[in-house]
Parts: sequence; C-alpha cells; structure tokens
Amino acid sequence: MATVIHEPSPAVQPLTETAAAGTVDVAVVQFDPYTDTVANLTALRREVKTAAELGAKVVIAPEYSMFATTRLDERVVAAAEPLTGPFVNGLRGIAAEFGVHLVAGVAEAPGGDAPAGRIYNTLVAASPDAEFAAIYRKTHLYDAFGFRESDFVLPGPLDEPQTFTVDGVVFGMQTCFDLRFPEGIRRIAAAGAHVLVLPAQWIPGPGKVDQWTTLLRARAIENTMYVAAADHAAPRGAGTSMIVSPTGAVLAELGDTPGIATAHVDLEYLAEVRTTNPSLALRRYTIRGE
Repeated sequence: MATVIHEPSPAVQPLTETAAAGTVDVAVVQFDPYTDTVANLTALRREVKTAAELGAKVVIAPEYSMFATTRLDERVVAAAEPLTGPFVNGLRGIAAEFGVHLVAGVAEAPGGDAPAGRIYNTLVAASPDAEFAAIYRKTHLYDAFGFRESDFVLPGPLDEPQTFTVDGVVFGMQTCFDLRFPEGIRRIAAAGAHVLVLPAQWIPGPGKVDQWTTLLRARAIENTMYVAAADHAAPRGAGTSMIVSPTGAVLAELGDTPGIATAHVDLEYLAEVRTTNPSLALRRYTIRGE
C-alpha cells in the first residue's frame, strides 16, 4: 500500500492499524530547507508529525536538512554543529515525540584534529528513545557536474555499513552521490539490509531526474531490496522523492513540491522476490570490505 501527500496536507488516516514483525510503514519527507536551521527543524517537525499520523514508523528526510544552499560555501562551515548540538538534539527529540526512527542529513562540525574549514556531511538516525540508532558520514563527495563538495566537506571513513533495525527490518544508509557507486550499496545489501535509505539533495539539471529515477530503481533491482529516497523540493532539489520495491516498481513518488510519500515494507514479500530472483545468492564476486 502506498500513499502520497502533497502540501498542504489534508486530513490523514493511518496506513495500518497494527504492524506485525517484519513489516514497517516508511515515509520519505520532501521539503525545502534553506539557511535558517531553527526554521528547518520546525518545518521538519511538522512533516514528521504528519508522517507519523499516516502510520510511518521510519521517516526519512533529505540530505542537508539542517542547512541547504544550491552551492556550498563558507556559510555551511559556519552553521555546522557537533552531534551534541541543538539541531541533532532537536532531531532526537522529534523522533521521541512521535515515536519514530528519524533519518536526516546534518552539517557536522568534525572537531578534534580535522582540518579547519570543512565539515562532515552526516546522516543521523534517531530512535524513538531519543538515542542514536546509526550515524553515517558521506563517503563519495559531489565533485561532479561543475560542483566541488570536497572544498567544504571531508569524506567519511570507510567503515562497516551503518544499519539499524525496526520490527525486524534492517535499514542501511547512503547519501545522494553515493547512489552512483553500486559497490557501496552492494556492501549494505551483503550486510543484511532490507531497505536502502537514501537522503539526497539531487541538484536539478538536464537529465538529472531521469538519472535519479533510473539509479534508484537499478539499486533496488540489482540488490533485491527496497529503496526509500528523500530529496529536496524545488528550487534547491530536483524533487521526485520515491519509495521503490525490490522488483524496481515505484510504490510512491512525489513531484518537485513539498510533500510526503509512504509505503509498506514487507519482509515476506521481499523473501518471495529473492526466491524468484536469487541474484544476491548467485553472485560469484564479493566487494572488498564485506
């Protein structure tokens, strides 16, 4: 079952009355954060509230939900906070308030011996008890299409895949440009993830929406996993946030305006897909780091 809500949101009804083990309702939130971190957090709280009312237990917000510009500059460095800062504390509070796992992208001040003038592009997964469920720092930086994210962002360490589990469903995290590197996502599938969570700020441009939708569906098909991707609304993102089934079918999709898309993740159905198409079990190569 899938639901798409476009702003302004009408009255909402829950997707399910109860959730059995191995099933989870997931929402992707598409909004338009800008440079006011307090306003961004307030807007995100409103969207998470609506998603929770729809029955979502996992809510995925975009990359750079904390602070967003079309092109990164010194402002993002000035706005960065540690993971103990007010924005992340706010995310953890929202997750607890609405009883969801909340994933959102933040500009993390690295601290320690990290080079001055750069940040980590970090995903925080906050749990309903206001704790950190997982933390992922983007490894593939957007040095493409005339942009240089690495001028202001440090690449994250090549650690083990970052995953968290909700009602038996395993979620793995990647960010935006990581989508173009299938080996990283294959590592997540090999680590046992059932759902790829992909917050993004997919910058608009010629052919970019076609590339986005093709890559999202390809990662779902080749790994026989669900994909839940949350992008920025226009004008700073291409929109088209979506949730894709493990067969590559689009379960729910947004346009380029703010909204929420929800869908149902079902491990019984995933097992059927992987029985019919056992591509993970039949592979002959492994990825370094598995």
